[in-house]
Parts: sequence; structure tokens; C-alpha cells
Amino acid sequence: MSKRGKKTEVAVDGENEAAPPEAKKGKKGKEPEAPILYEDPPDKLTSKDGTAANMKITSWNVDGLRAWVKKKGLDWVREESPDVICLQETKCAEKALPAEITSMPEFPHKYWAGSEEKEGYSGVAMLCKTEPLDVTYGIGKEEHDKEGRVITAEFPDFFLVTAYVPNASRGLVRLDYRKTWDVDFRAYLSDLDKRKPLVLCGDLNVAHQEIDLKNPKGNRKNAGFTQEERDGFTQLLEAGFVDSFRELYPDQGYAYTFWTYMMNSRSKNVGWRLDYFVLSKALLPKLCDSKIRNTAMGSDHCPITLHLAL
Repeated sequence: MSKRGKKTEVAVDGENEAAPPEAKKGKKGKEPEAPILYEDPPDKLTSKDGTAANMKITSWNVDGLRAWVKKKGLDWVREESPDVICLQETKCAEKALPAEITSMPEFPHKYWAGSEEKEGYSGVAMLCKTEPLDVTYGIGKEEHDKEGRVITAEFPDFFLVTAYVPNASRGLVRLDYRKTWDVDFRAYLSDLDKRKPLVLCGDLNVAHQEIDLKNPKGNRKNAGFTQEERDGFTQLLEAGFVDSFRELYPDQGYAYTFWTYMMNSRSKNVGWRLDYFVLSKALLPKLCDSKIRNTAMGSDHCPITLHLAL
């Protein structure tokens, strides 16, 4: 697949993807390794105590909503049939949303956030089958909220937060801003968690540990795998939250959610795990499964799905 504007890994929305140049190829003449692919196992639909799952949440960085709709992304969503679908990097003003998604009867309650200053940049959405008790936008700080990166919905048993975390960008030109974001976003989540437990989902633009990307050694100074970004995620977990996928699959390698369009990275499974469901520790007994739907096409990210027994 080719993608306009990504020849140098710069995203078309002007924000560099958190997948910088991959590690250099081996010496000439070396036989290419057969790719190790990840197979998403069958869904576990009960919690540890045997309670049946009754809440299904899906998250997907669609890398441009209009293009994703044309690539039949909504067909996959209908087949997956979550209770809530959260989308990131929609790159679409509300006035330009495709009718195919605004008129979806399966999700009568739809919420959108976009960049106030740059059209076609950033943006998140949340589509719900059941109406939330309340919905808010942003995290209460103008410097962050103008980019349309966060929607929070309150449900009876939990908050659902979807986020498109800012990328540190090529040359790490936004790393200082990202560090400020991490502190402020963690404070926002901690305040919510005091009221009721939460689920955070979305493109968090960090591969937390070496197991979370194919080429850790070649990417230590690149956006998405700097020590500062990794430490920020560690500090989030230390504040009382859990990476649901690693909770269930602590040693599972090759499980990625993002592949650059360059160099056939997806077919080779040269990827990064940038998309997460992070839970309040209080929700751990209700966790059934955390899925990576890596065969779903339509974006340079794949969707992820969470099953809870509430």
C-alpha cells in the first residue's frame, strides 16, 4: 500500500506517526527472516470469577475517517458489533462527516471532537448504542483541548475515556509538550478515578516495553519509544491503572497495532503496539479479554476490543 505524504514517515495530518524509521536492514546477502505473525486467540467471554461479559468496547485509530469509511471500515464495525466504538485520528470536521457514519442506526448516540485550529488534523469520536449519563470534551486545559484529542463518557459503572495522545514528532520537536501532556492527562485520569473507575482507550502513541515493538534497539531516540514517553506510561500505571493486554498476556510478543505503510511493514509484522485499553485497578475483576484485531484492514492501525463483565 502506498500513502501520500508518508514517504518520510510524516503523517498526512502534519503530525508525525509514532513510528519513526525502522532499524537498518541487515547486510546484503542475508536471507530475509520469515515474519512471525500474531494470531488473535478466541475471545474469552467470562471474568475470572465466571461472570459473563456484557460490555464490549472497540477502539480504532482510523487515520482519516473519510478514507476509512471508503475502505469499508464500517462493515467491520457492524460485524464486530461493540456496544461502543471509539475512533482516533479522524481528521474530519463535524460538518464534513460522511453520511454513512452520521446516519448509522446501530449507534444512535454519537460524539465528535476535532481540532479548533487545523482542519483535517487529530480528532476523536465515540459512538454508543446506549446513551451515556454525561459526555465531556478535553481535559480542562486549553493548550491541550484545542486539538480535539479526548472524549469522556460517564456510564453507570465506569467512565470511558478515548484519547489520541500527541506524538513527540520527527526530531522529537514536541517531546517537551508531550511530557507536559502526560503529566496533565495523568492528573485528569486520577481525578476521574476518584469518582468511579475508568477505561482509557485509544492511540496512546507509546510502545511501553521492548516487547511492544519489533525493533526496540533502532528506535530508542525516536518518537513513541523515547525513555521519557515510556516513563510517562509507567507513571500512569503506577497511579493505579493497568495495561489490560499485558495483564492477560504478559509475555506475548509480536502483538502490534500499528505498522507504517512503508516497506511492506504490515505483511512482515514490523510493528508497534500503540493502542491500549488501560483500566482502573478496581475494574480488574471485571476484565474478560483484551483483543488485538490485527487482520482488520482500513488504516495503518488495527482495531482493539475489550470485553468486560460489569
